[in-house]
Amino acid sequence: MFKNGEINVLDLNDKNTTGPAIRLNSADNVSIALSEISSGTTLPDSNIVTREIIPPGYKIAIDDIPKGDPIKKYNVTIGFAKNDILAGTMLHNHNIEFKEFDRDYAYTEEFKPLELLPENQQATFEGFLRSNGAAGTRNFIAIVSTVNCSATVVHAIADHFTRERLAKYPNVDGVAAFSHHTGCGMELTGEPMDLLHRTLAGYIRHPNVASSLVVGLGCERCQVGGLFESEKLTPGPNLRTLVMQESGGTRQTISDGIAIVEELLQEANKCSRQTLPASYIMVGLQCGGSDSFSSITANPALGKAIDILSKHGGTGILSETPEIYGVEHTLTARAASVEIGQKLIERIRWWKDEYAVGRDVQINGTVSPGNQQGGLANILEKSLGSSMKGGTGPLMEVYKYGEPVKTHGFVFMDSPGFDPVSATGQIAGGANMIAFTTGRGSCFGAKPSPSIKLATNTPMFKRLEEDMDINCGALLDGEVDMEAMGQRIFEYFLYVASGGKTKSEKLDLGRHEFIPWNIGITG
Repeated sequence: MFKNGEINVLDLNDKNTTGPAIRLNSADNVSIALSEISSGTTLPDSNIVTREIIPPGYKIAIDDIPKGDPIKKYNVTIGFAKNDILAGTMLHNHNIEFKEFDRDYAYTEEFKPLELLPENQQATFEGFLRSNGAAGTRNFIAIVSTVNCSATVVHAIADHFTRERLAKYPNVDGVAAFSHHTGCGMELTGEPMDLLHRTLAGYIRHPNVASSLVVGLGCERCQVGGLFESEKLTPGPNLRTLVMQESGGTRQTISDGIAIVEELLQEANKCSRQTLPASYIMVGLQCGGSDSFSSITANPALGKAIDILSKHGGTGILSETPEIYGVEHTLTARAASVEIGQKLIERIRWWKDEYAVGRDVQINGTVSPGNQQGGLANILEKSLGSSMKGGTGPLMEVYKYGEPVKTHGFVFMDSPGFDPVSATGQIAGGANMIAFTTGRGSCFGAKPSPSIKLATNTPMFKRLEEDMDINCGALLDGEVDMEAMGQRIFEYFLYVASGGKTKSEKLDLGRHEFIPWNIGITG
């Protein structure tokens, strides 16, 4: 599939997963333990005898690997042997070395145009069509603060509208406050302020938002007027503003805000769902608390669903730039143009050469303790799985954080790997749903876009079933193949887009996950 290393994410369909371990590609020098393997166990796929206990998800050397040789998983390099490693030995970060190595970006060499289904064969959902031509999967009123100084006020306004008070507005999904920790004490001009402006504006005019109230303090650097001017926002019946220093302070602004929202609710309740094509669905792709099974079950299954969604005209947004590092060449090879591929590499180089240089962050090698406990040795191995969420289709565009996403199909948005920050950028870009894979058990929600949780393994799904929507561990259990799991996820997209509640929505998560990326200094 790719010039520099084949990633065949459907290999699992052809593998026997009833044994103790699975070899994902015939060129691999490791197998993956599907459950705990005792020392002295003979592996049927390789006739190798294990030399120690192998925890679930961990790698086992199935060849003798000399010091310095690459470790191959899915026939992709995920590190190098720190020392001579004997077959049957457990592999992890104690004997796998992370180091830089050259990759051929092979721009566009594997590009294949997306084949859209005929319109009469495209799926539909029940959504909210907006006057600007966008469509929402939810119908919220947004209360947005320009600065942390108005955070208490926007939450007080939103908190007034309890479930009981909202009962008389059945077509409204909620009143949500979006506050953050910046907006002042920052650079007045340049990319940090531009990024904040486009993130706030993305929520204000989001397709899942019927109306917005923007609240500022009055003396901050991120002024209401400056935000509206730079983002070409115009106050009107569905976009109202309040400035605390002009409104009489905290209590009066809260009172005025409640009165305004009561007016906005009456109009928002007039919106109703209608049948719309799936081309309006835009899914932000996230993974958190990843484990070694992420690249075997949930991530490729989600990628399969995105391939299906793309054929129906919809959009999948892959992000988390540090979590594609090491396999970025598999994306540039699929780019629709050399320029699109170069945009992606420019963002990688900015991270490596400017933003994260000399810092102990994951793009420079070390993943989180939870990832390590889940069997992931380093960022190269994590990226291998993370990139699979985007599927196998062409890379159609690369966006800066929070930029409006206009291109259909599979696209990429630059963002950190920290899930709330990354998802905030995707939602600002227009994602009207989030699909979130997890192996360790991330409990996440994101208003105003519903968040679908995909578990990589059955034990975690059963342990955290109240938070998990779909068990992709069924792939390992032999209950379903990758094709069927991708279709199951796609059909769940349609269900949620039509108003079906996700587990995170039932728990009312998403009140505190609006976190714009702060790339500048605080001064």
